[in-house]
Amino acid sequence: MLQANGLRLFVGLPLDAVSYACNSINHARAISAGLKALKLLGVEGVELPIWWGIVEKDAMGQYDWSGYLAIAEMVQKVGLKLHVSLCFHGSKKPNIPLPKWVSQIGESQPSIFFTDRSGQHYKECLSMAVDNLPVLDGKTPVQVYQSFCESFKSSFSPFMGSTITSISMGLGPDGELRYPSHHWLPSNGKTQGAGEFQCYDQNMLSFLKQHAEASGNPLWGLGGPHDAPIYDQPPYNGFFNDGASWESTYGDFFLSWYSNQLIAHGDCLLSLASSTFGDSGVAIYGKIPLMHSWYGTRSHPSELTAGFYNTVNRDGYGPVAQMFARNSCKIILPGMDLSDANQPKENHSSPELLLAQIMEACKKHEVQVSGQNSSESGVPGGFEQIKKNLSGDNVLDLFTYHRMGASFFSPEHFPLFTEFVRSLKQPELHSDDLPAEEEVGAESAVVMSRDSTVSMQAA
Repeated sequence: MLQANGLRLFVGLPLDAVSYACNSINHARAISAGLKALKLLGVEGVELPIWWGIVEKDAMGQYDWSGYLAIAEMVQKVGLKLHVSLCFHGSKKPNIPLPKWVSQIGESQPSIFFTDRSGQHYKECLSMAVDNLPVLDGKTPVQVYQSFCESFKSSFSPFMGSTITSISMGLGPDGELRYPSHHWLPSNGKTQGAGEFQCYDQNMLSFLKQHAEASGNPLWGLGGPHDAPIYDQPPYNGFFNDGASWESTYGDFFLSWYSNQLIAHGDCLLSLASSTFGDSGVAIYGKIPLMHSWYGTRSHPSELTAGFYNTVNRDGYGPVAQMFARNSCKIILPGMDLSDANQPKENHSSPELLLAQIMEACKKHEVQVSGQNSSESGVPGGFEQIKKNLSGDNVLDLFTYHRMGASFFSPEHFPLFTEFVRSLKQPELHSDDLPAEEEVGAESAVVMSRDSTVSMQAA
């Protein structure tokens, strides 16, 4: 099996590998051909997103794992390993909402969702403020997630620790530990704004009010920073400006509270995952984002609105790494394909420096790191950047390449991926021992291209 310095290489399966309508396998022939192709290449395994909104779609406690079990059997039969991502969020592309019964509760109780300053609700995942409130027909979200995890563990027991070697616990929007601070940003390629604080649902406001009163400053608990910009505004005026509110006593009060809420949420869910799966012979992971826009400014606004209190004056990732270490969990970091040279200059972005800072925090607190690429359509120099991040002092135990689909197996892309895999191979594995990309990719590419709707978005 292909390993370079202990690194294991996985490839993500399509987000809609299992159909929303009937829990059967989408693109079954293509996935089967793709699995064989990856096995031939020497890839160790595949990552499978399992959606709350598909498995527990119609009623609390009614689980249908059939489509996902069928994929696990396919993977086992080919002789690959399986990394499972438990997705407690929804996705617009492909369209996989939260469970119907949860969305129905949200129609009458919109405060279960994250809310921004103008009152817009983010309905792709539940607000972390309701983690331990009985808002789901008398049960708390944490209780519902725990029942889901226990049902998963029981249903997949024949695969646990053998075929299934690792599990990611969904921690928020797109599965990442963060607030949905950037979800209303325009997708027209314009400069990314700072994002918005997401602390305006009634439960978050209630916690903020209590915290402000306890600290002796009740007026600080009426809402988030009044002078913060909206989603697509650059952070040049108001809260994030040099010497502005973020550096004041009030700014420290709010940003500490906001980030502590996020860390407490991650702690709660990773603790749940560790206690549920601790005896299953699998490694537990959680994903954090790479909010690299504006990293070159003093206030790091994109990180602050997403819940990471990281500024020129303060390391925001040490406490996050400590929380992962406390729960014996590993961190997944996206953005391994991104280089500073290919970022727009106007938003002071630096994925490389941010990645290095997070890796340093993980090293200090002895948390193992797993990597992912961010762009599925490919970025200039992406494979070279990944290889750079997988070498040197960066000790990664797993890299997951996103994501299998029509463009993954295209003649433009698959030979590049094959070359990338070969470059990671063990020294003793000669190129003669690896199949030519033509024979590996041919069947998969034909089958995948027939169905160009295979989704390529990151889970």
